[in-house]
This record gives sequence, structure tokens and C-alpha cells, in this order.
Amino acid sequence: MARVSLASGVEFDSEPDVPILLSGEKHGARLEYSCRTGRCISCKALVLSGVTTALQHESGLSAEEQGAGWILTCVRSADSDVVFAEDNEIEFDLPRAVIVPLRVTALERVTEDILVVRLRLAPSACWDYVPGQHVEIIGPNGIRRAYSLAGAPGRHSALELHVKRYPGGELSEYWFGEAAVGDLLRLRGPLGTFVLRESDRPLVFLATGTGIAPVKAMLEHLEQVGPQRPVTVYLGVRTAAELHWKPPAWPAHWDFVPVLSRCDRSWSGRTGYVQEALLADCPNLAAIDVYACGSDAMIRDARRLLVAAGLDPRRFFSDAFVESAPRVADE
Repeated sequence: MARVSLASGVEFDSEPDVPILLSGEKHGARLEYSCRTGRCISCKALVLSGVTTALQHESGLSAEEQGAGWILTCVRSADSDVVFAEDNEIEFDLPRAVIVPLRVTALERVTEDILVVRLRLAPSACWDYVPGQHVEIIGPNGIRRAYSLAGAPGRHSALELHVKRYPGGELSEYWFGEAAVGDLLRLRGPLGTFVLRESDRPLVFLATGTGIAPVKAMLEHLEQVGPQRPVTVYLGVRTAAELHWKPPAWPAHWDFVPVLSRCDRSWSGRTGYVQEALLADCPNLAAIDVYACGSDAMIRDARRLLVAAGLDPRRFFSDAFVESAPRVADE
């Protein structure tokens, strides 16, 4: 049994061949995470001393980062006592993940390949989440896929998901070809640490496609709690036809900037990529907080460009949409 010491001084035992993140969770440590597959960088940590082994490929890290001693705790086990010089420990508690039943209450096709799904928990279910978190939906034959929740707790009577169609995807084919109102499914969650932090800095959200879902939840929460700091939302899609979400009436100090990545002659708005649009609009990146959700390629590029341009890397929070993790047993 190895001993893991976080930069804060928190320590816990880590079992052999078990990801450090999972061992930490079992012992009450609060490390950030998102994909759990080594694809994003939410659980990135810098090893000061000790030996670790990669249980899966850490594609979220560059060769330079790996050479400098950075690891991803979601796919690394401790072979000896490990001390971190820097890690992504959070300073607040989040609800514990549980499995609960729920039913499909609505299916709305909003674009050719995006479906808005609404689900209702049983009245007796004791369950809560923080805006920005995601869940695993357990569908037919035990298939699991992760989806961000697209609404703030208490704002709606049903949970809302924004589901993108992936040809050949098992649960994707269920949603778009077989799902019906009344279907009984299960949910595991809440999951993830992509939640708002205390701050008085202006907020910038970068989202691509259905990555707007957790951003929508955070925005609804901000509206509920009253006057807030300035907010700008950049939503990137390929074409205008894929712009499946537009904001409702907003406070005067909130801005919405849709960005198309493909040429559309009928489009008179912004083009390119969301991270480039932010760089063009905001000369003082040192003064803002950035929350990014969408493709892992966007998140990696956004973090690289924005940090190079002056953004404090500790003020960049992300949730990457990556390939589904392998199926795991019910907890």
C-alpha cells in the first residue's frame, strides 16, 4: 500500500493497480476530474517524488508535460509513496454519486443530430447535483454514457440532456431510433468537478456543440442567485443550422457570441473558433475566469493559446467531451 501526499498536506493510502484519483475518492480526498480516461487534463498533477504507473495512455498530456513530471491521476497508480508538488485539489464538497431510476418524459429533435431529452426522477429519490456536473445514463443492456445536465437544480421539474448523435454509437442509436416517452432508465451521478468557483472576476464560457449544456446550467444558477459579474458566452458550431441553443432574455452585462467554424454565406456573425474569438475580444486575459466545455481538441488548444496570452492556468476550468469510458460495475 502506497501513501499519497497532496500539495495541501492531505494524505491517503493508494491501492496497487488502482488509479490515484479513485483511491483518493475512497478516502475522502477531493481531486478534480472529468473524463476518467486520460484524455482531458482536469486531474493533472505534478509529482515531486515517488513512482507511478500509467494504467491507460495519458493522451491529455504533451510529451513535454510528461517529461516534466506531470501525470493524470485518473489513470495513474502509485507504485511507491508519492508526493505532489502541485495538484487540482478542490476546496469544497460535492454530492456523492449514487444510482437512481428515472423515466423519459420528453424527446425533442432540435437539429438533425441533436436531441433534447427530459427525464424525471421518482418522487421519492433523494438526489441532488451542482450546476456544471454530469451523469452517466445507464441504458438498455447496461450501456453507459456520460451527459452533462443542462439545467440548474430546482429550476425545472425534469432533468435535461443535450444528446448528440454518433452513428454506430450504441446508446446514441437508442436515443435517436428507439427511445420513447415512459422508458425506464437508470442514472449514476452526479459526477465531475466542472462547477463554478468563488470569484469576483468576469466570467467567460467557451462551448462547442452540446458543450453548452453545463454552461446553460451554470447560467441558470447565476440568474437565480442575483446580480453577478459580467458574463460572456462563446458558442462554437460548424454551421448556422447546428446552432441549437440561444439564450433567453439576459441581464444587460451578459453577452452571447455564436461562432461558426465553416463558411456560411448567409452568416454575418463571427467565424473561426471560440478560443480565437476570445483572444480577439479580450486583451486582458489575466483578469478573467474561463470555463470551457466541448471537444478535447478545443479545450487543449484553448488552454494552450489563452495561457500563452496571459491567462492564469489556475483560472481555466474545463470539461472535455471524450470517447466513452469502458463499462464499469454498478457501485
